[in-house]
Amino acid sequence: MLNSPVRRIIFVLLLLLLTCFVAVAWFTTMPLHSYSGGLKALTPDEEKIRDDLKRHVSQLAETIGERNVDSYNALKAAADYLDTTLKGAGYEVHSYEYSVDNNPVRNIEVQIPGSKAAGENLIVGAHYDTFGGTPGADDNASGVAAVLELAQLLKDSKPERTIRLVFFVNEEPPYFQTDKMGSLVYARQLHDQKVNVTGMISVETIGYYSDEEGSQRYPAGFGILYPYVGNFIGFVGNVGSRSFVRRAVKAFRQSAAFPSEGVAAPSRLTGIAWSDHWAFWQQGYKAIMVTDTAPFRYSYYHRPLDTPEKINYDRMARVVDGLQKTILKLAQSN
Repeated sequence: MLNSPVRRIIFVLLLLLLTCFVAVAWFTTMPLHSYSGGLKALTPDEEKIRDDLKRHVSQLAETIGERNVDSYNALKAAADYLDTTLKGAGYEVHSYEYSVDNNPVRNIEVQIPGSKAAGENLIVGAHYDTFGGTPGADDNASGVAAVLELAQLLKDSKPERTIRLVFFVNEEPPYFQTDKMGSLVYARQLHDQKVNVTGMISVETIGYYSDEEGSQRYPAGFGILYPYVGNFIGFVGNVGSRSFVRRAVKAFRQSAAFPSEGVAAPSRLTGIAWSDHWAFWQQGYKAIMVTDTAPFRYSYYHRPLDTPEKINYDRMARVVDGLQKTILKLAQSN
């Protein structure tokens, strides 16, 4: 028979194990189930989305190429391309300029006014700069192309809440998580203006997928919880954004026949804060990242070989079509 001290130790260990299990379940349990069937042929609407996405990625990552403050003319060319494309879609384009190393840079925004709760704002954004030395097809021409296409798809949608589609400058190092990061400049502006933000979605690196076993990796501790096949789109948030993560995952799973996974975990864990959603957390807003998980799947992340032919445009089109429907659900005011 175990003596009293040993029983106490076992009890404490079991309690710790139970606590860890409950915490992990709280971080990772999402509504509904990830889609697991075969992918049907693209619809004509999805084929158009695919072709538009391919055109945008090619323009940004091939014609323009590396785009950042060190490649300043290309960064300006990317901003001009966004401006021209959005105006061509019928939008009034707002540019928010600030200075970095004596160079003017800008965030670019368009709005779709809410029909019922115009004072409530859902932000959807992507950064258009690249890491030094890379053309940035997946990171993040894929995200920029998606938001450009969402602008086209949502143009006449009449959402209940206002949708703001934003293209951020200076997400990449050396500006990441500094005062010069475009999304932080923008989020602070919203906070100072007391804008009511119901949630923010950062569309970050969404173009690469694989059906091979072992194609998906994870930060330490997450591998036992998620699939090792990199064929899904991920929804990532911090603990404070858990309700928003769950709403987004539920809406996507209701809208898209495409695999999806979600997590709401402490922001200090590896990868959780790796995009523009981090900037919105700093201002107290709920925010998430939608991603193919970048370096945990894509071996060309932050490398010169991050080029347009690596992107799976068919699957990316399915994701964007699902995001369009997800955004409209999240923009409902009730």
